[in-house]
Amino acid sequence: MEGRVASFDEPRGLGTIEAADATTYAFHCTALLDGTRSVDEGTAVTFEVRAAGMGRWEATRIAHLGACFVSVP
Repeated sequence: MEGRVASFDEPRGLGTIEAADATTYAFHCTALLDGTRSVDEGTAVTFEVRAAGMGRWEATRIAHLGACFVSVP
């Protein structure tokens, strides 16, 4: 999916992403694929969605739009 970072609380490492369809997903900084622990609000990103329990969904595997990451076994 694609979207933009709507908010990010750096001290807590928590943020939200607004998807292209206007759905909002929460995320934790550990979901950022570039290894950083911070992201600027308004950043265009790609991400996957997974069940977070109790009927909620969260963003995971978040990358800057256009970024290329290679998984190393």
